[in-house]
Amino acid sequence: MFEEGSWLNEHGAALLAGLGVFGLVTFVGSLILLPIIVSRMPADYLVRPVEPWSARSRSQVLLGVGRNALGLLLFLGGVLMLVLPGQGLLTMAIGLFLMDFPGKRHLQAWALARPPIRKGIAWLRRKAGQPPLEFPGHEA
Repeated sequence: MFEEGSWLNEHGAALLAGLGVFGLVTFVGSLILLPIIVSRMPADYLVRPVEPWSARSRSQVLLGVGRNALGLLLFLGGVLMLVLPGQGLLTMAIGLFLMDFPGKRHLQAWALARPPIRKGIAWLRRKAGQPPLEFPGHEA
């Protein structure tokens, strides 16, 4: 399929195995981390104003840059996993939710308001003893 001696021909199996492991780690990690993140998310997360980058401390900016880099890496890995082994859509969603971009809060509110997702989030928060998540237009 590929030219003999080409890099992809020589390393393709290792690349595929690595992406498979990345997909498995992402899937298992999401099973562990998602309930923790959802239960620790402030109830007003989707309705409170977003703090501008200019108002953040240097350490907050550095953490934000690192979070954006990780989000981009996960998003791109998810794109690759659409055609390779792994949980592509889940990895892309996690990557998008980590990054900062215009309209992110609106996208998050839209995605989290889908009835099955909203029901699951409400169940996780109730189980953790947390108040329900507030959605734009439905503040308590």
